[in-house]
Amino acid sequence: MGLRPVRRRDATAWRAVRQVNRAWLTPWDATPPTGTQLAPSFPSMVSTLLREARAGRCLPFVITDDRRLVGQLTVGGIAYGSLRAAHIGYWVDERVAGRGITPTCVALAGDHCFRALGLHRLEIALRPENGPSRRVVEKLGFRYEGERPRYLHIDGDWRDHEVWALHVDEVPEGLLERWRRRRPT
Repeated sequence: MGLRPVRRRDATAWRAVRQVNRAWLTPWDATPPTGTQLAPSFPSMVSTLLREARAGRCLPFVITDDRRLVGQLTVGGIAYGSLRAAHIGYWVDERVAGRGITPTCVALAGDHCFRALGLHRLEIALRPENGPSRRVVEKLGFRYEGERPRYLHIDGDWRDHEVWALHVDEVPEGLLERWRRRRPT
């Protein structure tokens, strides 16, 4: 399992995983607030992500399991200067959920952000009723910081989100090492 940069040629595999997981992902998917815009096509989404990556504001990855695409993880909102922070969003195929793939990939991305990019803070915002996503942040030791009312437009309406965060000095051993130590064997 692992992460690799998203590629335009991932379109067929990405669409197939999203189609199979439509019911699993719809309650958590971002939607346009006006209701008039269509979701961007895969090529358009990838072009935007890659443009943001070239500008240093985003790290767009796909999550893999035995080289097969099983999800997506994006580090976004990368800010330097006195903030040095970013946020992480992710989704994974229901057929591989609960196997430790998502926490491992969040830990890999987090360590890259802390070590290679020199970031100080990472945030993950999740819907309060999204138990699987909450388990990811709890397993990795993110701190609950509070609620953001009507924070993101998800599944057709503005939805409340919980914010969980982690500072680099809270994981001197690295996030992946922390996860390995905490993970049941």
